[in-house]
Amino acid sequence: DNGGGGQIGLLIAIIAMIIAPIAATIIRLAVSRQREYLADTSGALLSRYPDGLANALEKIRQDHTAMPHTHAATAHLFIGSPLNEDDSDKPSFFAKLFMTHPPLSDRIKRLRGVR
Repeated sequence: DNGGGGQIGLLIAIIAMIIAPIAATIIRLAVSRQREYLADTSGALLSRYPDGLANALEKIRQDHTAMPHTHAATAHLFIGSPLNEDDSDKPSFFAKLFMTHPPLSDRIKRLRGVR
């Protein structure tokens, strides 16, 4: 062993240090989106009126009032995304990957399918 493997190990460590935080963020956001779906389903089952929850989400979707003091660290505490994330009907895969909340249109479709 003449010490030639150190550079490869260092390169792998640097790449892992770059990729790990990005992967952790993607996982955290995915869990947040799944918890929103679970909360919607739980609310629909608890109230036994999923159309009422879907109608409330429709009203939230139509409101475009800007939130004055929002931060990405507290975005998961809101019903809809306070970060003015694109809630178009077909956001791109990459845009969905970094959303804190699932698109309201998807949440409404799921609720209208719950019976």
